Amino acid sequence: MCMVIFAPIFAICAFATCGGYYGHLRVKVDCADSRQSNRSINIEFGYPFRLQQVHFRAPLCETKREEILFLDGDFSSSAQFFVTVGVITFLYSLLATVVYVFYQNKYLKNNRGPPVDFVVTVIFSLMWLVSSCCWAKALSDIKTATKPTKVLLLIPACSAQENKCTAAQEPHWSRLNTSVVFGFINVILWAGNIWFVFKETGWYKMGQRYPTRSTSGKREMRQRLYSESSFEIQEENFGMQAYRQGSFNQSQMSQGLPQTYLGQPVM
Repeated sequence: MCMVIFAPIFAICAFATCGGYYGHLRVKVDCADSRQSNRSINIEFGYPFRLQQVHFRAPLCETKREEILFLDGDFSSSAQFFVTVGVITFLYSLLATVVYVFYQNKYLKNNRGPPVDFVVTVIFSLMWLVSSCCWAKALSDIKTATKPTKVLLLIPACSAQENKCTAAQEPHWSRLNTSVVFGFINVILWAGNIWFVFKETGWYKMGQRYPTRSTSGKREMRQRLYSESSFEIQEENFGMQAYRQGSFNQSQMSQGLPQTYLGQPVM
């Protein structure tokens, strides 16, 4: 029940904090020429973080013209993979909630529902782990690519010593950091649910019903069978000896008795 309640909530928090992000940074270029002094440049970027498509205009201090520059890096694959996993797990969690609440009998019918749920849970656990690790690495690269000091290196006017370039505003990363945290929370949540789903399958009961014997147990069983068989062989030998002894005594007694013929002793 906890999985049914918390899985959709954490999935929404994971892909919503990543998919709806917009960042903003600002740098200032102060040219030695007073005609273009203290020029502010605003740069905006966001999901899916195709930074090579984000452009901005930078002044050319030698002339009055401006040039168009682009940021470096494309991190859309990691971000979209993370968001896609979040959306798919959210939809599956809603479907599982409906099945648990309204179709419990069909879920347990012929023991088909729990094995399918177990396999899907394992797959989603691995997907959350891979996507969270990839997104954490991509976020670190995004922070480096959008660092104001790194952006200033892209502006040719900032390479001249007579011009002054400063970072005015850095992007806020708290939202994206939260998305990474929610990603690993989903990893823990889905991985922990594997054990509970496994207990609902028939595999757990079969493992308890037919426990495997250890090597020492097999050795003790062999010794017990060997001792029982030896005891039975000894009993059979003792019975045969007793039978032979009885037969021998009976034959001796029959030889010692006098024989009679019509009531007369026969010598």
